[in-house]
Amino acid sequence: MRRMGVMLFGALALSGCIPAEAGSGPGRYQAPAYDNPQQDQFERRSLDQDVRTLPAPPPAWEARRVTADAKQVSSSIYVVQPGDSLRSIAAKTSAGSEAIARANNLVAPFVIQPGQRLSIPGGRYHLVRTGETGIAIARAYGVEWSRVIAANTLAEPYILRTGQRLLIPSTRPETIEERAARFHLDIDDILTGGQPALAANAQPAKPVATAKRVLPATTPVATPAVRTAGQFAWPVKGSVVKRFGPGKSGERNDGIKIAVPLDTPVLAAADGVVAYVGSDVPALGGLVIVKHGSSTTTVYGHAGQLLVQRGQSVKKGQMIALSGNSGFADRPELHFEIRQGRTPVDPLARLSAR
Repeated sequence: MRRMGVMLFGALALSGCIPAEAGSGPGRYQAPAYDNPQQDQFERRSLDQDVRTLPAPPPAWEARRVTADAKQVSSSIYVVQPGDSLRSIAAKTSAGSEAIARANNLVAPFVIQPGQRLSIPGGRYHLVRTGETGIAIARAYGVEWSRVIAANTLAEPYILRTGQRLLIPSTRPETIEERAARFHLDIDDILTGGQPALAANAQPAKPVATAKRVLPATTPVATPAVRTAGQFAWPVKGSVVKRFGPGKSGERNDGIKIAVPLDTPVLAAADGVVAYVGSDVPALGGLVIVKHGSSTTTVYGHAGQLLVQRGQSVKKGQMIALSGNSGFADRPELHFEIRQGRTPVDPLARLSAR
């Protein structure tokens, strides 16, 4: 799948993040201070549609490719030795420690005793390396990420751990067209499989305060633990032209669509941390995803210009994008979602009165 690149236009100066030089015509811009100077190579032009973005590296699932080198493990019985732990047993057997715990009904803190007989569940196990994401792992093995989530009973916040062994579900033979269709990303994939793996005993990076500083794509970013109380603010002022839920033709809308003029400022509906910026979900075009804590997320689609970076802390009412008609929009509009965990909820029930 082709990744949106960078197109620099004079209107970027509206963000207040990258100053344009004085004069008429398109502005010139000061590139952000990257943590990694090599990231300059990732500035690319859009091949699909005109969505303007700040200079940034590709997402982690492109920056860190995955080799499909899972080990096939046969079902067996392991007798616990003195000094063993679930982690060490996983290393010896190449099975996942979480899978072993589930198979033997072990619960935290996972106490085991010498001489105890443990069932080792068979299957294909992938060893997670630094910076790998669920999306990249799923693509490497030709399996939906949602199936990997189910097979490993993964849960919020869906951050993988370096050294973790994931059970990879079996696949059936399929056509090239079926496989290509299966790897169109959606919001759920990004929310649950977009974070890079975290090194053992490490903590995610703290969010940055400005778009001028760009975190490496393979750096996990901490998100708020608890959402600030209060209702969400409207991200734009406009008419709701499509409501949440099933449409007349049977399609489901996971949010609402708000008609607005082109280049209308799109504002963060609440304090949070930017989890994704880009255009990898074709239907939604220019897209920003913000996490707010308490497993709550907001989604802003069809933007024509993206003004924030992944890992950036934003405040309620802060401008994060300009509206557009990118993706499958048939007019200038904003697609807006609120999700509780993985479940979309009706934004109109959570937004403040206008």
